[in-house]
Amino acid sequence: MSNTFYEQVGVAMTCRGFDEYRAMFQLKDEELAAGSILDVAGGGSSFTAEARKKGYDAMAADPRYSGDIRAWVEEARGEIEASTAKLDGLRDRFDWGYYGSLENHRSGREKSLMLFAEHVAAAEGEYRYIGGSLPELPFDNNHFSLVLCSHFLFLYAEQFGYAFHEASIRELMRVCRPGGTIRVYPLMSLKWEPYEQLDELMEVVRKAGGTPEIRESGLPFIPGSDRMLHIVKNP
Repeated sequence: MSNTFYEQVGVAMTCRGFDEYRAMFQLKDEELAAGSILDVAGGGSSFTAEARKKGYDAMAADPRYSGDIRAWVEEARGEIEASTAKLDGLRDRFDWGYYGSLENHRSGREKSLMLFAEHVAAAEGEYRYIGGSLPELPFDNNHFSLVLCSHFLFLYAEQFGYAFHEASIRELMRVCRPGGTIRVYPLMSLKWEPYEQLDELMEVVRKAGGTPEIRESGLPFIPGSDRMLHIVKNP
């Protein structure tokens, strides 16, 4: 493994909790309560489970959700083991201000997976975890007030080219209702390089009827990842 950046083959099924989402996307209670929320490429994250418990109308989409729940959970559990080992070899490169330590980071992943597994196995889970992948999501136009995409777009820039990113951003805008918001974090690749065509993509957003801006994130864990893309879909 390289000692200069985080190596990853394929898209990882990661587990992140509600508080991490709140920090990385700078979410406010009134935004969460404003309407339906969609977590795109949700993986094994417990955001939807925890948001529902708090009374928010949240759901998640991920291509893996079309398969067997036991396979999702085992894949996520294996990812916790693999990612912890990778982080251990690179721990001096990360900002541990939010997590405090590698051990806390791991325990948070394990808790998130437990909450995710419990919720997806419950009766409500059948309607809250939908198989679907970018750039074509199985949702109606103008449906969600808040659309979130954590650790997928931009992060895997080496695997997915600009055309995929443009189509995906257009799709996030399609399912977002007028006046709603879309947030994508981080704006860095796995090689910790800024996404080179972000300005071009923001111009596409403007022409498609959105107002994009770069805003501060509250979870600068990856080197240089202190910003997110914030888009308002114009009324």
